[in-house]
Amino acid sequence: MQDNPRETTDLKLQVENEIDTIIVGSGVGGLASAICLARSGQRVLVLEQHDVPGGWCHSFYLNGYRFTPGVHYVGLLDKGQSTSELYEGLEIANDLAFFRMNTKAYEHCWIGDERFDFPANFDELCDSLSQRFPEEKKDIKKYLTMVRTVSRQIQLIPKIKGFWDHVTIPFRTKYMGKYALFSLKRVIGWYLKNPLLKTILNIQYGDHGLPPGKASFPLHCAVMDHYFDGGFYPMGGGGAIVKAMTNAIKKHGSEVRTGQSVKRILLEGEKKKRAIGVELESGERIFAKRIISNADPGKTYLEMVGRENISRRLLKKLNKTKYSCTSLMLFLTVDMDLRKAGLDSGNIWMMPKNADMDEQFAEMQRVDIEEGEEFAGLFISCTTLKDPISYDGRYHTIEVITYINYKAFERFENENKERSQEYLQFKEKLTQKFMNSLEKVAPGISDRVVQKELGTPITNQYYINSTNGCVYGTEKSLRHIGPLAYKPKSEIENLYLCGASIASHGVAGASYSGVQTAAIILKCRQDDLIQPDADLNQDVRIYDAEDPSDYPDWMLRKIEVKKARLATDDNRFSSLREK
Repeated sequence: MQDNPRETTDLKLQVENEIDTIIVGSGVGGLASAICLARSGQRVLVLEQHDVPGGWCHSFYLNGYRFTPGVHYVGLLDKGQSTSELYEGLEIANDLAFFRMNTKAYEHCWIGDERFDFPANFDELCDSLSQRFPEEKKDIKKYLTMVRTVSRQIQLIPKIKGFWDHVTIPFRTKYMGKYALFSLKRVIGWYLKNPLLKTILNIQYGDHGLPPGKASFPLHCAVMDHYFDGGFYPMGGGGAIVKAMTNAIKKHGSEVRTGQSVKRILLEGEKKKRAIGVELESGERIFAKRIISNADPGKTYLEMVGRENISRRLLKKLNKTKYSCTSLMLFLTVDMDLRKAGLDSGNIWMMPKNADMDEQFAEMQRVDIEEGEEFAGLFISCTTLKDPISYDGRYHTIEVITYINYKAFERFENENKERSQEYLQFKEKLTQKFMNSLEKVAPGISDRVVQKELGTPITNQYYINSTNGCVYGTEKSLRHIGPLAYKPKSEIENLYLCGASIASHGVAGASYSGVQTAAIILKCRQDDLIQPDADLNQDVRIYDAEDPSDYPDWMLRKIEVKKARLATDDNRFSSLREK
């Protein structure tokens, strides 16, 4: 960097008001890093380009009704399990409450005319599948036990402490190593034969966005094991997790600023470059001892760092990097008794027929997505049944998702906020395809919609700023996970990364990635940063989404207030019904 008067002034301000770490992006990975660093005594500044923090975990409102685009369930929240330990260690557990989704069916599989429900218990899942497919009873137990074993062996790796652990870890993770380079389709085919059975056990591939033929078997094991004891939904939606995290950051003297779009990461040095700050789109420069990017690798290196500032080796890797699929999300508010229609707090995975899942995914990735009456696969979530405290007694909120290829929307990417008529008509066609499927889930629902909004890959890009609107960062294939994933410490001195493209995706995975990055900066182990303080008595509160009998008085009062407010404000909702 060349010296000039502007930079001299900036450097004086840096000395007077020094920041230890700037974090670019406020997804839960960045927020987890910020908590760990701020708690260690650092002054941390989190910069978010959107007007609310949280990335995929943020919540938004349409006419008073809340939606969360990226949080649909979280696992391992019972006491002593990893997500619960994470929140306890970050000292935010007491600020969080979750609803346990339907324990008999936290996932509903709708595969053509076939139905199967995932119970929230490993042994019950084995029994239920064995009753449905008695000819494969022994192999079902063997397969699911192997899934759980591989996942638990993956969890051992961050816990390595001393010499003896390093010596014994290859033996204690031998099954993970055995299957590390195989796809889900290959391994499940070694154990099971029935096509419908394999489809049921593979249906959660939607949680990592790759079909069985491309999905890593160990990664799928980690996803399945994450939900073997069921799913949980945060009271207040994903925004409640974000609020707890941002409050913790502020409590430790650091700051989260929204509406702050970072244009570039400032570097100095010719050969060995060093990150020294950021420049915002406004032109303001902010200096710090180090930078953490919670953006994906493409956004970080190619846009904010600049390809001219990275090595040929890294550029080659970036040019070969594939990003996960993108999505369409339909957000609905309906004037309908969905519980009476048969819905509950469990998610619905919906496929039109028992097709080969790799072929099904290829169908979802077609560019001409407006063709046909229905999408090849859907995920359906009723948030007011998952979070009963949000239900006003009349209007339910629904989120429906399908995965698509970004190329289907490429022609609209340069439009401004004033969308073209072609774009709006395209969205209307796609919305109708969603509704055609929803009619099979809740007949008559089309006539009960009071408001609807379709989020597209263009929406994802605008609010989340992810490459091609991707939903999971880098594609979770074998070439982008584990030892081949992007590292938390970059080749540029004082520049680090965290988030879904680094350690893992999902709410818990991305949060853990932030802890991992903070541990590297603080030169300690990941577990050292999330050891709960016994004096704080941190506990995540958990209630049953299907049974209000154990709800505390404050919660029951809040539900009644919400219903009473609706009764006194019915004119506003009458106008919604007319739209």
